[in-house]
Amino acid sequence: MRIAHQRLKRMAAPIALLALPGLALTGCGGGSSGGSSGGGGGNKEVKIMLLTKDATNPFWQAMQKGAKDQVAKEQNVKLTLASGKADGDEQSQVDQIEQSIARGDDGILIANNGPGVNPAIKKARDAGMHVIALDSPTTPPDVVEATLATDNFEAGQVIGKWMAAQLNGQKAIIAMLPAFNDKIVQVDTDRYQGFLDGMGIDLADKSKKGDEAPTGKYTGGKGGDYQIVCSEPSQATVDGGKTAMERCLTKNSAINTVYSINEPDGEGAAQAVKAAGSKAVIVSVDGGCQGVQDVKDGILGATAQQYPVKMAEQGVQAIVQVVRGGELPKPDAGKDFVNTGVKLVTDKKVTGLDSITTSDASSICWGTKK
Repeated sequence: MRIAHQRLKRMAAPIALLALPGLALTGCGGGSSGGSSGGGGGNKEVKIMLLTKDATNPFWQAMQKGAKDQVAKEQNVKLTLASGKADGDEQSQVDQIEQSIARGDDGILIANNGPGVNPAIKKARDAGMHVIALDSPTTPPDVVEATLATDNFEAGQVIGKWMAAQLNGQKAIIAMLPAFNDKIVQVDTDRYQGFLDGMGIDLADKSKKGDEAPTGKYTGGKGGDYQIVCSEPSQATVDGGKTAMERCLTKNSAINTVYSINEPDGEGAAQAVKAAGSKAVIVSVDGGCQGVQDVKDGILGATAQQYPVKMAEQGVQAIVQVVRGGELPKPDAGKDFVNTGVKLVTDKKVTGLDSITTSDASSICWGTKK
């Protein structure tokens, strides 16, 4: 996937080399600080593959950096970085899992591109490998042994609640920009449905994206009427977001509310909104440094910040621990995953809705700043 926006290109450049297929990194950190060699396996070598959705989105590059930094703290751990060719490309992830099995890796950390990857994950587990999902839960969840992720429904909810408050009772004329309409990816569904739920729009089936009534009443904020003009897939890219938003504006130029699956999608939508002279407010999910700056600059109204570095660090620690005789992390109470946290980022605070400012969020940026 090519990130078209120049600012995203500049951000990606310093760590782009991490995405080279088969690149292996070895940890030889000294001492016990930050390490996770618990259990009875001592200093047994542990070989891990981190398999992300793609190699160009800065979110996945931040995750790669988090894994690399954690490996540097560990003893006798080898990390291979790999990715799909694009978000949603299942076959390239299947190919990478086959290579991981052939290498004799001990574990895989995966942000899966869809259910088409499930049989390969099963094959890896049948071969005795440990597989943990990062960021993107599998469908069903028990395809993997554990999941470390943002609560993506909550991420959608908080930006939906914020948007409903901003509307102040006026009609919501909505453009929905998910990643896909032709496949089921749990993150895509959860954020989409979470946004509508936060707006106070009835979900016909929480597990099924796009079956909500196209018109009706929303109950968030002061409440009011709503109309969903479009649900146009963006492939979670800048170019895709721009094209999707252009299509939506062609259907109804009065759109005032825009949901985007992630910040590249949101930035593309913002380009289309600006070109059309629209005043639509865009919300998103990610919380990277550029996305936070876009909120500060008014390009995005708000975003939900997640923490891929934390996911990667905890993922590496979990694989090392279980290979050396320890236990895997347990899901949070009432969930089927370990929640790595989410924060609403906005400079337009809503009473009763927890949020952090862009100044606070920029000091974190996915966990890349500490």
